[in-house]
Amino acid sequence: MTTKDGFVSEAGSLGAGPFDLGYRIEGSGTPLLVIGSAAYYPRTFSQALREKLRLIFIDHRGFAPARTNYAAGDIGFETVLDDIERMRAHLGLERFAILGHSGHGYMALEYAKRHPERVSHVIMVGTGPSHSARHMALADRIWEETVSPTRKAIFAREMAKLGDDITARPEERFKALLIRLGAKSWHQPDFDATTLWRDVTANNAVFDHLWGEVFRDINIRKGLNRLAAPVLLALGRSDYLVAPAFSWDEYRADFTNLTVRLFEQSGHTPQLEESDLFDEALLSFLENDRG
Repeated sequence: MTTKDGFVSEAGSLGAGPFDLGYRIEGSGTPLLVIGSAAYYPRTFSQALREKLRLIFIDHRGFAPARTNYAAGDIGFETVLDDIERMRAHLGLERFAILGHSGHGYMALEYAKRHPERVSHVIMVGTGPSHSARHMALADRIWEETVSPTRKAIFAREMAKLGDDITARPEERFKALLIRLGAKSWHQPDFDATTLWRDVTANNAVFDHLWGEVFRDINIRKGLNRLAAPVLLALGRSDYLVAPAFSWDEYRADFTNLTVRLFEQSGHTPQLEESDLFDEALLSFLENDRG
């Protein structure tokens, strides 16, 4: 359907094993596949961007309702990547740009390595080189050495409430954690992200496995020689959830075509925090770096 604002809007779901993967399509123009939650991520991108791009938001299994019980074999990284290809075929996409925010950046990059014929551009937003102990130690060091006492006090105050949140709603542990981590996530340290997470399904076991194990051990260099598509890495200066921007320096030479943009007034989500600058950088990248 077309909304009153002229944006194409379509929503539906696709069965994948025990999960129902949702999707939502908004806007018109160059197709951009956004991996993550089809409920959460539309809230983080500007309406103006929908005038230039066809935004295709898709769930992965961490954000999808489950029709039956699922096992470890149902939530592996390769299965998640297979789901992206399954959704691509279902939606009839031929060639498109792909974007992943935070840990979803690894999904976007690894999908592009496996399907270079499909991907024109890769965008990784708020993604560190890995979640390894080494990279997380760098994030911790920057936090300890550079952050103001006020931001640290807000962080301590919010984290003290996390235990009660989890006790009240253990099935929403992952969401509660991200909301309470606001001082590490947002340029504005007391930003309340609760409304962004409203009615979002989050399967704790999937996130424990992917973020706690797969992304801890991931080697992004593996298979980069198969990737010809240009890559945009968009990072926020006030992002303390992942390794700092300089941690990418040792990987730059491994990319055929890498553009890095650092957003000074953003934390983990520059597409929302500095939407005008983010839109400008994204559209320029898509226009000037033809994949």
